Amino acid sequence: METTQRVKRLKWLCRRGMKELDVLLETFIAGFERQLDAGAWPEFEALLQTEDDRIWDWVQAPGSPDAAGFHQLLATIRHGTASQH
Repeated sequence: METTQRVKRLKWLCRRGMKELDVLLETFIAGFERQLDAGAWPEFEALLQTEDDRIWDWVQAPGSPDAAGFHQLLATIRHGTASQH
């Protein structure tokens, strides 16, 4: 499968200042590249605009991020499975 511009941009945005977060986000993209290419998880781009430490906190603890739209996305990132996407 050829990597599209959207997926390339998302991969670039996943290059963070925290190696653990890099690995986690890159694994998410690798596992869901087709869905992301098709426009799934538009909130993923918004999540990537958030500070690293905040994303890491949300991933580590299933606490409540400020934006309710991140709940399903964070669960998918944590567990590597999607229910509705």
